[in-house]
Amino acid sequence: MTAIDPKPLTNALPPLSSEEILEIGGKCLLGNVNRLPLAFVRGEGTRLYDAEGREYLDFVQGVAVCAFGHAPAFMAEVLKEQAGKLVQVSNLYYNEPLVRLAKLLTEASGLPRAFFSNSGAEANECAFKMARKHGFDRDGLKRTNIVSAINSFHGRTMGAISLTGQEKLHEGFRPLVPGISFVPYGDLPALDKAVDDTVAGVILEPVQGEGGVAVPPEGYLGDAAKLIRDRGALLILDEVQTGLGRTGEDFAFRHFDVTPDILTLGKALGSGYPIGATLSSEDASKALGPGSHSTTVGGAPLSMAVALELATRILDPAFLEDVRAKGRHLKDGLDLLKSRFPELVSEVRGIGLLLGLALGSPAEGYSVALRDRGILVNATAGNVLRFLPPLTVSVSEIDYLLDALAAVLSLKPRE
Repeated sequence: MTAIDPKPLTNALPPLSSEEILEIGGKCLLGNVNRLPLAFVRGEGTRLYDAEGREYLDFVQGVAVCAFGHAPAFMAEVLKEQAGKLVQVSNLYYNEPLVRLAKLLTEASGLPRAFFSNSGAEANECAFKMARKHGFDRDGLKRTNIVSAINSFHGRTMGAISLTGQEKLHEGFRPLVPGISFVPYGDLPALDKAVDDTVAGVILEPVQGEGGVAVPPEGYLGDAAKLIRDRGALLILDEVQTGLGRTGEDFAFRHFDVTPDILTLGKALGSGYPIGATLSSEDASKALGPGSHSTTVGGAPLSMAVALELATRILDPAFLEDVRAKGRHLKDGLDLLKSRFPELVSEVRGIGLLLGLALGSPAEGYSVALRDRGILVNATAGNVLRFLPPLTVSVSEIDYLLDALAAVLSLKPRE
C-alpha cells in the first residue's frame, strides 16, 4: 500500500499576481457571473487583501455570509480539530455534531425538526418539497400549488429559481416548475386572493435582501400567517439571508411576532462553509418520510461542527444585543445622510445589520466610487446600496464607511 504524504502538495505552488488570477479565471471559469476585476488572497475580520497587498474594507462579506468576518481563528481551530476526527459518514448514520446542532436550532426556533443540506437554495428545495407533499397528503393533486412574492429571491436551482419572483432570472430557463404564482410583497389583499384550497404553501422573506432590502408593512406577516393557516396551507419563511443574527435577533421572524411552519437558513450558519438548514413544525415534517428527501454531504460531521460553533456564538444574547446596537448606529448614520442629501437618497431600509440606502438614480456608480476608496458595498435592485458588514464590525469602521459615503454622495450623481 502506498503511504499518503501528510503534507499538502499545493503548498509549493508559486503565488499568483492579481493579473494572473484574473487572466486564468477569465479563461477557465464558466462565464455565468459578472465578476468584478478584483481577486483576493487573504482576509482578516472586516478587511480583504489582494495579491499586491491592497486593502479593502468589506461591507459585503460574501453577501451576508461571514458573520464573524474573514478567517476567524476559532473557525480554523474547529475545522482542524473536527477534520482530524471525522469528516463524513453519510446520512445512513447519526453523528454527534449533527444531533447537537439540530438540538440547538430546534430549541432556539421552536420548530422541532431539522434537515441539513449544503446551501440555502437546497434548504429552500427541501421546504418546497415538504410543503407540496404536505398538501398532497392532505388533498391529493388538488393542493400542490405554491405562492411566492414578486422581487423575491430563493436560490438558483431549478426549483428555487422557479420560486423566485424576478422575471429577468427566468429568461432562458422556462418551462419552470409549474404550480407557482406570485403576488406583490406586502400586499395582503393580493395574498388573500391568491391563497385558496389549491395552495400547499406560501414562501416569503421577512426582509427581501436581493429585492432591495424591502421590509414588509407593519402587521403584514402576522396577518399573512393567519390567512395562510386558516386555508390549510403552510407558511415558509426564507431566512437564508436574515437568519442567525443579521437583523439583531436569532431569527428575523421575532421582529414580526410570527413563527413559520417551515424556516430555511444558510449563509451565516456556515459563515463561508457550505451549509443549509430546513427547520419545520412536527406536522409539516411528517410529509417527508424515509426515502422522500436526502443529500449526500448534508449533515456531515465537519460542516456540523463548524455550524455548531458559529450558531452557539451567534445565539448568545449579549452578542445579539451588540449587533442591535451597531445596527442602530449604522441606521442613524444613514438617516442623517438622507437628511443631508434628500435629492439623492429616497429611503433608508432594513433591520439590524441588513440595511439599504435607496437612491433616486442607479446605485452601481456609487458602489464603484466607494470601491475606488477601498470600501466594498453591494448595489442591488438597481438603485439600492446594500450594507452587510460582519456582525463583529466596530463602530469606528461604521463611521469610516459613513464618512466615505458622505464624500461620494457629495460628488456629481453617476448614471
